[in-house]
Amino acid sequence: MTTYVITVPGTFVNGVEDTARSDVERRLRPRDPKNTDLGESEELSLLTVEEGGMFSARIEVEAADQAGAESEAVRLVARALRDSGFEEDEAPLGPAFVTGIDSEF
Repeated sequence: MTTYVITVPGTFVNGVEDTARSDVERRLRPRDPKNTDLGESEELSLLTVEEGGMFSARIEVEAADQAGAESEAVRLVARALRDSGFEEDEAPLGPAFVTGIDSEF
């Protein structure tokens, strides 16, 4: 298995309140990329929200390959959003991509 840091972009269509943002971050906290060498050295944020509601969630995922890591990351971020009260059309996600790889050889 390889540890990936995956970025999942999205948009809070109607904005996001601080309490809802904190709730999403709390749900994603076990997957914080700061647990990886890359996340710590690059000071990656778990959830970054820009003006206009665009956001990036960066999470740590263990998977056998890149495609599996990306799909797992989207699943985890979508679940955190849903569990925080966001419908899919209120916080649509873009395609996930690899931010870093921390493999053990």
